[in-house]
Amino acid sequence: MVEKSVRDEIATFMAERDWAQFHTPENLAKSIVIEAGELLECFQWDADANPARIREELADVLTYCMLLADRIGADPNQIILDKLAITRDKYPVDKARGRSTKYDAL
Repeated sequence: MVEKSVRDEIATFMAERDWAQFHTPENLAKSIVIEAGELLECFQWDADANPARIREELADVLTYCMLLADRIGADPNQIILDKLAITRDKYPVDKARGRSTKYDAL
């Protein structure tokens, strides 16, 4: 998902500032939600939001997601693949293709 060099850069940035002490799973989860809200705010009044601002807010969300995965010892690639397998079973192609219906109503 994210190259090792990027993960290393994030780790170095945090270590230089001694911020890991604040990165409990709870605080990181809160930060993900806060930053996701800021990402959504980009679209609050205009569906054609500023692409530069979207990228900045998305970077914040992804950074906190990476920090949380690291903190709990999860491999982001693996947890995404695991969840995709579960979702694939919930939404079989023959029932879900072209539909946004929730799995329990298919």
